[in-house]
Amino acid sequence: MQESFSHHIKNPHILKALEHFNFHTMTEVQALSIPKILAKKDILVQAKTGSGKSLAFGIPLLEMLEKEQKNPTKLILAPTRELATQLSDSLRQVASFRANTKIITLTGGTPLRAQAKSIEHGAGFTIGTPGRILDHLEKETLTLKSIDTLVLDEADRMLDIGFYEDILKIISYVPEKRQTLMFSATMASKIRKLAAQILHQPVEINIAMSKPATGVLQAVYPCYENQKIGLIHSLISDNPDYSSILIFCSTKKKVTELARSLKKSKFAAEAISSDLEQTEREKVLQAFKARRIRILVATDVLSRGIDIKEIHLIINYDVPHDAEDYVHRVGRTARADATGVALTLVNDKEMGKFHQIERLIEREVIKLPLPEGLGEGPEWKKSTPRRKPGGKGRAGKSGNSSSSRRHHPGGNQPGNRRKSSGR
Repeated sequence: MQESFSHHIKNPHILKALEHFNFHTMTEVQALSIPKILAKKDILVQAKTGSGKSLAFGIPLLEMLEKEQKNPTKLILAPTRELATQLSDSLRQVASFRANTKIITLTGGTPLRAQAKSIEHGAGFTIGTPGRILDHLEKETLTLKSIDTLVLDEADRMLDIGFYEDILKIISYVPEKRQTLMFSATMASKIRKLAAQILHQPVEINIAMSKPATGVLQAVYPCYENQKIGLIHSLISDNPDYSSILIFCSTKKKVTELARSLKKSKFAAEAISSDLEQTEREKVLQAFKARRIRILVATDVLSRGIDIKEIHLIINYDVPHDAEDYVHRVGRTARADATGVALTLVNDKEMGKFHQIERLIEREVIKLPLPEGLGEGPEWKKSTPRRKPGGKGRAGKSGNSSSSRRHHPGGNQPGNRRKSSGR
């Protein structure tokens, strides 16, 4: 039986907000984290995206916020503008029935001077990206001398981006006597190293990473790099019923090139990356959520922390760098018992990397031949094969019987599977 928030949260305004927004029972990470946070323990939490961890720390911090002060008492660091904004929105929901709870969001894309004026008015919560927090600290427009709780959300992503030194510098402005909460989707050695430096006798909470939902139909297309854009065009053209398509690329350059190619072919597509100003990124995201844009081409900035429901098709243009990232990306589709498709384009140099993903999810993903007209893809191998001269290989063979059949429009393979539910 799932536990109610009222077992731990006593503030009637918070409970009223939770009821209003249909948060009735706690998720696993919330049930394990909230009592420890209320007991003023440092915690190190491993939990996947979508597990409810933002409320796992947001709700108890609001419960412990006795009164508003001139200077912030709660500091939450997030890796991206989008995640910081989403965290602020979530906390404002829970605090919506409580008077005078102020939350400031400090990220790039908004002038420093305008943010400084907001800071002057005071707020209990400050949520921001490390770079922008440091900007304000260095200009002395923000003080952290009253911080009693520090939260690092998506800590592994912040370290991947390169915020290690920035985080330590920010912590140097925070009182040593504080509560520190670290949340991470993975528990790599660098996370444990940081935890050892900044946490005091932490309680560890590990929520096992779930495998992709059963409603997700996964498949791989072995291909050469110069075949990928043509394959994307073919997959989108052959599946007009998919009205919401999210494509992940490893670099901003690829995002730009693919989006330009799709637009040239009259597809309703847009690109989103850190090159866009904050207002433009939010505008594109809202258009995609509202189905005014059919295809969104993105860098890893969207692989975690952004809640976009009912995405029909996920395409990994490149194999994710970390195997766990594959699970996060695939988790963007087939939510709420819907069905969805997740396709990964794997070139001849990425096959060994994808084998690591298969080991993580404990299953072999079906390998499909390329559609007619694109030529033959490379032979599937678990280790990285050497590219054949001229960029052409033998017909793909994976040991899976479906790989020997030619792909054709209207078939029942994942690339041509028509949407039947979860719309």
